[in-house]
Amino acid sequence: MTDHFFDVPLDHARPGGERIRLYAREVVAAGRAREDLPWLVFLQGGPGFPAGRPVGRENWLGRALEEYRVLLLDQRGTGRSTLANRQTLPLRGAPEQQAAYLAHFRADSIVRDCEYIRPLLTGGRPWSVLGQSFGGFCAVTYLSYAPEGLSEVVITGGLPSLDGDADAVYRAAYPRMERKTLAHYARYPGDEAVARRMAEHLAETEETLPDGSVLTVAAFQQLGILLGTGDGSHRLHYLLEDAFVPTAAGPRLSDAFGEQAAAVLSRTASPLYTLLHEVIYAQDGRATHWSAERVRAEFPQFERHFEPEGRFLFTGETVHPWMLETQPALRPLRRTAELLAEREDWTPLYDADRLARNTVPVAAAVYHDDLYVDTEHSLRTARSIAGLRTWVTDEYEHDGVRAGGRVVLDRLLRLVRDEA
Repeated sequence: MTDHFFDVPLDHARPGGERIRLYAREVVAAGRAREDLPWLVFLQGGPGFPAGRPVGRENWLGRALEEYRVLLLDQRGTGRSTLANRQTLPLRGAPEQQAAYLAHFRADSIVRDCEYIRPLLTGGRPWSVLGQSFGGFCAVTYLSYAPEGLSEVVITGGLPSLDGDADAVYRAAYPRMERKTLAHYARYPGDEAVARRMAEHLAETEETLPDGSVLTVAAFQQLGILLGTGDGSHRLHYLLEDAFVPTAAGPRLSDAFGEQAAAVLSRTASPLYTLLHEVIYAQDGRATHWSAERVRAEFPQFERHFEPEGRFLFTGETVHPWMLETQPALRPLRRTAELLAEREDWTPLYDADRLARNTVPVAAAVYHDDLYVDTEHSLRTARSIAGLRTWVTDEYEHDGVRAGGRVVLDRLLRLVRDEA
C-alpha cells in the first residue's frame, strides 16, 4: 500500500484558485508492485464517506488485485482528504461561505478530481472504475463528461435516475421502506410489538443516546436503514431484543441498545451524508427544500404508530431538518444545511445525449427492491446508456459488493467484457 496526496482546485472551473488536498491509497498485490498493471479506481458510496481501510485481501479487493493496481480514493471532504465537518467548516467563515464551499463537493467535482489525478498516475492512459452506490452515481457522471478517461466501468447498486429530482426519489423510496418493514415483521413477528412499545415510550420519555443525540420516535424509525443490507433485518431484530432494561425509575432504554443505535444513526464522523444527501439529486435549477421531510407528508401511514389499525413503519435513507437539532455534531452546521437546501443554481450531473452514444464498456448490478436506490429508476437509466449490461439479482442487497465480494465483482467483470 502506498499513500498519495494531490492538491486539486476547489473549483475546477477556476484552476488558478484555491486548492484542497485529496488522499488516495494505492493497493497492489504483494510481489507485483513493479508490474505495469492497469488501474482500478474505487468510488465509495455515500455521500460523505471515505474509502474503506483494507485489512488484507477482503471482500471484492482480493479479486481486483488479481489484475489491477487499485486506488482507494477518499473523496473530497472525507477521510484523509481536506476534511469537512463541524470542526473544520467554521474555518471557511459564516454558514454562507460554508455552503458555497460545499457546493463544490458533488459528483461533478469528484469526477474532475479523478481526471486531474489520472494522468499523474497512469501517464494519461484511461483507467477502470468501480462505483458502489453513490460511487455509481459518480461513475455515470464520469461517463457523461469525461468518458475518454475510462477503459471500463463497473457499478454496484448505483444507477441513478438521470432526470428525477429529489422529490421523485423519495416518492419512490417511502413505499420501499414500507415493504421492507413489513417483510421484516414477517420474518420476526414479535418485533412490531417491541417497535410500537418503543414508540410509545419515546413519545412519553426523553431518551438520550451515548453520543448525546436525542432519540425521538422519528429518529428511532430511521433504524430501518439497516433493512437495506444483507444481514440488516437480523441486526435490527437483535438490536430490538436489547431495547429495554428495568430501572428504579421504570423501564428505560438499555445501554447496550443505546450504544448500538448511536453507531447506526450518528453522523458525527460523516456530516456530509446529511448536508449533501439531497443535493446529489439536485440538477434542475430547483432547491430541494428538505425533500424527504416534505414528501413524507404524502405517506401518512408513517405517522400512524398509535392508531388501532396503524402499523409502526421504519424509514431508511432519508435526512430531515430535525436531525440538525437532535444530533449534537450537526447542530453547528444547521444554517449551512438550510442554505444548501435552499440553493437553486445546481448544474446538470448527467448528459443523456452523450450517454445514449456511450462507447465505454459498462456493467451494473441492480439489486431487486434495493432500499437505497430505486430499481425502476436504475433500469430506466440502464436502458438509456448505450451498451450497458445489467445483472438484476435478489441474491444480494445493496451491500452486495461487500457481502458477495469476490463473486459479485467477478460476475460483473465477466459481464463488462462480454465473457458471461
